[in-house]
Amino acid sequence: MGIWTRMKRSVRALFGGIIEKTEDPELILQQTIRDMRDRVPELNNNVANVMATERLLLKSKERLETQRVELDSKIRASVKMGRDDIATAYIGQLQQAEIDLQKTSQQLEYATVASKQALKARDNYVLQMQRRTAEAMQLINQSKQAKLQEQLAQTMESFQLGDDASTFNEMRDKIDRRAAAAEAKMQLGAASVDNQMQEIEREALDMQLADKLLDYKRSMGLLGAGADAPQPQALPAEGETTSGQNGTGGGGRSM
Repeated sequence: MGIWTRMKRSVRALFGGIIEKTEDPELILQQTIRDMRDRVPELNNNVANVMATERLLLKSKERLETQRVELDSKIRASVKMGRDDIATAYIGQLQQAEIDLQKTSQQLEYATVASKQALKARDNYVLQMQRRTAEAMQLINQSKQAKLQEQLAQTMESFQLGDDASTFNEMRDKIDRRAAAAEAKMQLGAASVDNQMQEIEREALDMQLADKLLDYKRSMGLLGAGADAPQPQALPAEGETTSGQNGTGGGGRSM
């Protein structure tokens, strides 16, 4: 393989790769759609010209047919008047009109076929353009989705999961410690309140019991009319008993 051939191949590979990278499928498809739509006015203009030619030939045919009828009438009138010279001149014009009418009729047939074909071609192009446009829009949506997936893939590649995972674990531990401390404080506060409530309830119960005992004694006549209510006995001090506080009383003996 020659050096020149290898250089051309290398250049084509280099620039081909650059062009391929710079080509944006979405932009190319959008431009293709615009190009197809831009051709519609040109096609409509071409169809209008063909249809205009058909209309002109149709009018020319109608005019030649009218001329043929008029020439025929003039020939008959000239013959009746004995003017063969004039009749002969009209006959020449009639022959030329019939030749022109024949040619015009053939051209009109061709123009009519061409007009129908042009109109059909235009309609087929518009239908094909609509199909291609719908297909291009689908491809554009796929291209956008592919771009999003590429961006997501790049983001995931640059996402350092290890560092972020350690950060999440650290923050989770801090939150757990704060939650545990708050829960412990709440438990301590609730326990203190519960103890105070229990003391108040015990004191209230003792008062109720003392009142009940006083009621029983009063009903049994053990208390005078203005007698003071008995005071609740004080609890014995540590190391003392309920009887013989000073080591005497009740006939007890000191050991």
